[in-house]
Amino acid sequence: MRCCVLLLLMVLSGANALAGGRLTDYVNPLLGTATLWSQHDLQYVRHRKERTWGAEVFPGASLPNAMVQLSPVTKFHSGSGYQYEDKLIYGFAHTNKGHWNLLHVPLLPVTQGFTADNYASTFRHSQESARPGYYQVMLDRYHINVELTSTLHCAYHKYTFPQGAVKKVLANMARNNNTVHQWALWKMGEKSFGGYQDGEGKIFFYAEANCPVTAVGQRQGRDYPVTVIDFGGDGSTLELKIGFSFTSVENARKNLEAEMSNKGFSQVKAEADNTWEQLLRKVQVEGGTERQRRIFYSCLYRSFLWPALRSDVNGDFTDAEGHIVNKGFAYYTNPSFWDDHRNKLILLALLEPKVATDIIRSITDKGEKQGGYMPTFFHGDHASTFVAGCYLRGLRGFDLESAYRLLRNNAFRPGKGGRPYLDEYLRQGWIAEKDTINVPYYDEYKAAVTKTLEYAYDDYATALIAKVLGHKADYKELMRRAGNYKNVFDASTGFYRGRTANGKFVRQFDPYYPYFAYQFREANAWQELFYAPHDPEGVVKLYPSKKAVETKLDSLFNEPWRGYEVENLTGFIGNYCHGNQPGHSQPYMYYFVGEQPKAQCVLDSIMNHYYDMGDEHLALAGMDDAGEMSAWYVFNALGLYTYSPADPQYIVTVPLFPQATVTWANGRELIITREGTGRKIKRISCNGHTLKGWFLSHKSIAQGGRLNILTEPTAPGETPFHGAK
Repeated sequence: MRCCVLLLLMVLSGANALAGGRLTDYVNPLLGTATLWSQHDLQYVRHRKERTWGAEVFPGASLPNAMVQLSPVTKFHSGSGYQYEDKLIYGFAHTNKGHWNLLHVPLLPVTQGFTADNYASTFRHSQESARPGYYQVMLDRYHINVELTSTLHCAYHKYTFPQGAVKKVLANMARNNNTVHQWALWKMGEKSFGGYQDGEGKIFFYAEANCPVTAVGQRQGRDYPVTVIDFGGDGSTLELKIGFSFTSVENARKNLEAEMSNKGFSQVKAEADNTWEQLLRKVQVEGGTERQRRIFYSCLYRSFLWPALRSDVNGDFTDAEGHIVNKGFAYYTNPSFWDDHRNKLILLALLEPKVATDIIRSITDKGEKQGGYMPTFFHGDHASTFVAGCYLRGLRGFDLESAYRLLRNNAFRPGKGGRPYLDEYLRQGWIAEKDTINVPYYDEYKAAVTKTLEYAYDDYATALIAKVLGHKADYKELMRRAGNYKNVFDASTGFYRGRTANGKFVRQFDPYYPYFAYQFREANAWQELFYAPHDPEGVVKLYPSKKAVETKLDSLFNEPWRGYEVENLTGFIGNYCHGNQPGHSQPYMYYFVGEQPKAQCVLDSIMNHYYDMGDEHLALAGMDDAGEMSAWYVFNALGLYTYSPADPQYIVTVPLFPQATVTWANGRELIITREGTGRKIKRISCNGHTLKGWFLSHKSIAQGGRLNILTEPTAPGETPFHGAK
């Protein structure tokens, strides 16, 4: 009897943990830092020595969408600079995206016995901790305890040295994750120093210490020089407050004065935690397991780290022409459009509309100064999806007509800075691929099929804006082109397939073989299957029947991965790959053939198996890509997904939690409840109205209220599906 009572108390304690606790306690910034190695996780035997790509996330301190990301560097020229399996720390850098770039101004506290070529310190995970806005680690080589916290523009380092040890900081100014073109570091006052580093942007800094700066010197190594800063003074603690700016050292100093003046480490750390707490409390879940809540809030946290701020506290920023200007809005880096247009940017718009609005103003400013094109990312376009999705969800505060002029150029005007190969897309309705054979994975081609599919969707998103603005001719033409995805569909195979300029399909076609850029971008034909989020019914009509589509979907999730070793394709259910973005909308295709429970079977499997993988349960199925994979989890855990993110609507799924409360920017609350434990949706009602179909409009939930999703068990044998784990 006593055991039953204790068990009940434990369950109630877990269910009500959010009522009195802090949501930041659920966040683990180390989640995603590990790499997948085992056959069980990879679902193929690994022969190469090179690691597969992990989530490529950083564990260090940052505020939401801040300028500063203060994080350890265990390996230069890796995704985020930090890999959980590494044993050495080379420094603590101040910018991070998790995408093989940045890592500005790496600093490392040291004592004696190091050289310019041998200075890194071992560390142990047992002596490492992280939470939102805070990171700590013990450097075993020097016996220095490092604590880090940050504000929007500033970093706060606290180093506890052994008693009586000399206090030095090694600045690796010649290195970051890119090529460093120029750098400088100089003493500025008794306890201050400053400088800049030019590599993936020119960043300036101004630092104040709690100890006198006694010397600034340089040591030459085999490949790189390092700068060593010596500090005097009594005591074992060295504290550095460092302001950063992309305009000047003086503005870096002003940023420091505005955000850290007269504040101690504990206060800055507490304020960082409170900032994250306020953001996380915009989405409060009830019920579920401890593990599910930890994954959920870790993913919600990870969704709000990029884009990054680039303007100073006074509004100054360096524009695309290299001029220091002030436009009265916060200036941000470009989003990772190819990855996060699918979900993360809409989540950002829902919970932080001011940030999303300023990002649109930022990319518009860049486009007007860079040839008249809206910025693109990687190999595609997709700013159109972000702009349309934000405006149609009610975001204002940016000039839609100005944004549209740039987006229209992207869609209609071939040229450098716009969509690659747009001329042939406009001429023939598809991008031609070379007809060749035996293409190795990493060979660069056009990714012609992927571009054709995605340009068709971008045309649709741009058309939505044209309609709002009354550009009828543009709207008509763009909507016609939105059907171009059909031009690369091969009915004989049931797959999208590369076509040459004369209209013939390429000869080499193996739907199982993955490509980096031949026909498909980082995918095989299975993983591009059914892509046309604006027209799923049209996709179904490409096949003989709905049953044929269902059979094809079953094969997608059941046909095993053929053992190809590719660093950026991991996390498989059959040939569905959750470790890369192209297929992330595929499970929902079951909805359009009357098999919603099958979709939910896959979604449940993904959420249950692919977000805390590996021996340490710290790996994701693949790259987080600036928060896209994290946002995918957040949306599906809530029971809503941005199937067509340009459209102001969501496809409804079965929520992971019995209840969740989302607080919009206007303070109104949307309460999402799940009734029943089944995975088949019986009824969806919003504010007393029963939903017809699967899509919920943003308008119906924008003012708050209650969304109820009633579920029931599937009948025996109703969904015989074996692909998901």
